[in-house]
Amino acid sequence: MKNPISYGILLTAFGYMLFTAHDSAVKLLVVTIPVWQVLFLRSCAILAGCFVYEGPSLVRKVARSPVVKPMIVRSMLLLVAWISYYSAAQYLQLAEVTTLYYAAPIVGTILATIVLREKVTVARWMAVGVGFCGVVIASNPVGVSISWPVYLALQAAVLWATGMVLLRKTALHEKSHIQMAVSNIMLILMTGTMAILHWKTPTTYELILLCSTGIFAGIGQLALFEGMRQAPVSVLAPFEYTSLVWAFGLGYLIWGDVPKINTVLGAALILSAGLIIIFSERRRRVSVV
Repeated sequence: MKNPISYGILLTAFGYMLFTAHDSAVKLLVVTIPVWQVLFLRSCAILAGCFVYEGPSLVRKVARSPVVKPMIVRSMLLLVAWISYYSAAQYLQLAEVTTLYYAAPIVGTILATIVLREKVTVARWMAVGVGFCGVVIASNPVGVSISWPVYLALQAAVLWATGMVLLRKTALHEKSHIQMAVSNIMLILMTGTMAILHWKTPTTYELILLCSTGIFAGIGQLALFEGMRQAPVSVLAPFEYTSLVWAFGLGYLIWGDVPKINTVLGAALILSAGLIIIFSERRRRVSVV
């Protein structure tokens, strides 16, 4: 890539594509396998990959890492975010919980200006707004009122956005695979007891899906961590919306869900949000040169 921001955008979009594939596999799994077990085994697979890459020195590097404390906090935030999201999804329609959850890029952009002191341009705010409008049109939520599940979905969005801001703060101070190791060690510790208590021996088909969640999440995390090292949160936030486009595609391929006209229009707006960022950042580079 010609510049770090373009590289960060590419990695982030790729990461969210893999996270969408991961979520599809999880959706197939949680019908028969407890979510605690899925999260536990997924984190075990990612940690094993980090160990293979780094070798025995991984233990020493993790113990001496300067980002251990913020990564522990981030892991706790993400676990609560996932629990909140899955709990809300039990009571809300998919369109409702999706739209509420995609408040995360807006919250992330706001936090980036406060916590990271990022200068958010008009184009970046426009991209976040256009992307969110695309999500609302594509998801077509109706009748959403304030309730406990709605609060949980919004809580998940705020916690996820906070976790992304923490990731940006730590990304510049530690290698991505070390951060991944710290994060997944914490998730293993936090989900291990519940996974054992609710353990279900997987079938061959389920075992293949469990392995795929580790692969998708591991590569996706690496792409997201590296993307955060290259570009500001306010630049990358709108690209989280692209996962909805991938979700519609996988929904059609796996479950035969045919996108409606509002879905197509919403997807076009989501892609437009990404193009706004790409062209605005290109113009900024040209003006600087």
